[in-house]
Amino acid sequence: MSINTFGHLFRVTTWGESHGPALGATVDGCPPGVPIDAGAIQHWLDKRKPGQNRYTTQRREADAVQILSGTFEGVTTGTPVQLMIENTDQRSKDYGDIKDKFRPGHADITYFQKYGLRDYRGGGRSSARETAARVAAGGLARAALAALAPTVEIKGYMTRMGAHEIDRSRFYWDQIDQNPFWTPDATAAETWADYLDGLRKSGSSVGAVIEVVARGVPAGLGAPVYGKLDTDLAAAMMSINAVKGVEIGEGMSAAMLTGELNADEITMGPDGPVYSSNHAGGILGGISTGQDIVVRFAVKPTSSILTTRKTITRTGEETEIITKGRHDPCVGIRAVPVGEAMMACVLLDHMLLHRGQIGKNQGQIG
Repeated sequence: MSINTFGHLFRVTTWGESHGPALGATVDGCPPGVPIDAGAIQHWLDKRKPGQNRYTTQRREADAVQILSGTFEGVTTGTPVQLMIENTDQRSKDYGDIKDKFRPGHADITYFQKYGLRDYRGGGRSSARETAARVAAGGLARAALAALAPTVEIKGYMTRMGAHEIDRSRFYWDQIDQNPFWTPDATAAETWADYLDGLRKSGSSVGAVIEVVARGVPAGLGAPVYGKLDTDLAAAMMSINAVKGVEIGEGMSAAMLTGELNADEITMGPDGPVYSSNHAGGILGGISTGQDIVVRFAVKPTSSILTTRKTITRTGEETEIITKGRHDPCVGIRAVPVGEAMMACVLLDHMLLHRGQIGKNQGQIG
């Protein structure tokens, strides 16, 4: 079973564990001739890597990517691209006290129930460290998208931290890269800084909501009924560690709207259809409309905290647990580049699928 692989034509297999010697991704199906080097991928990994500020885990990893195969003279060859990132700052001893205890809210218990084995060193395969491999693969996908569809632009940002939400009237794209929370609301960033400082010092954690937007996506990507673009986007985002909910466009809020309010009315513009709004999140019937694609996902609080909680051991004894070590007080911060990477991988995959079946859009309007 390919349970560590996603994608149809652009296929990504991630491998490795949190405290193993290395982790990475094997990417198959990337078109040949895409300009790429380690530096282009490293740019995106640097957004995700730990230890950049006091609001993330203090594990110090360079997350330096190596391209081991699939390129020649600066371009992809069409053969599998092997990406590797070495782990250099593991502290497995930090987990010695909990090797026989299950962390409440963590996959420790379900992994053990399923496999009968448990890598207690940081969670092994269930660790958010696995997402570094996705970001590396996403860097390659972005390079391919730049070659095939240069109008596509992908941007992620945080819209909520715990009970604190951004004010959309203060939404500025140029603010996203100017604060440690990747948020477009500079005022919210200041509030979140004080809030997260208090949580971090108390040893607790908090959840977050991330929004990822893809602009410049052509109409026609995706297919009915089981090949929907939003189906694959939802699966991709839900597969990210700690994600518990995914929305496309209005998402759950669409249930509160009437048909008149929810309808994205259509007029004819000089270059094709023009929509009055984007409640659909850029996707209708599983197929892109040409509008911005808007995906939102919720990330739960980090389960490794310093607060004492009740749990059980592998032998079924009731006990208490405190998780030491270096952990993100809000894992949603570093989930932003991960969401961007998954968006890039899915869009490229569907672009290749569209090109293979249709080539050029068949239905021309106007």
